Amino acid sequence: MECRLDEPLARRGMTVTQLARRVGVTVVNLSVLKNNRARAVRFSTLTALCDALDCQPGDLFRVVPDRPDQPAGRASP
Repeated sequence: MECRLDEPLARRGMTVTQLARRVGVTVVNLSVLKNNRARAVRFSTLTALCDALDCQPGDLFRVVPDRPDQPAGRASP
């Protein structure tokens, strides 16, 4: 899974700090998500992200195949 949070943020001219305030999560947690280091996302957080960014979950995430040289579940850079 790969997080594409930068794209909707850029389209809306919003910073991670502004989004964190709107969603009610820390900037650190959003950075973990944005940098593909999150292992899970709560549905309530995903819903809040989509509401704040006026988008769908598919706009924030995409499935990428695992590479043989990479641990399962980690997106390639």
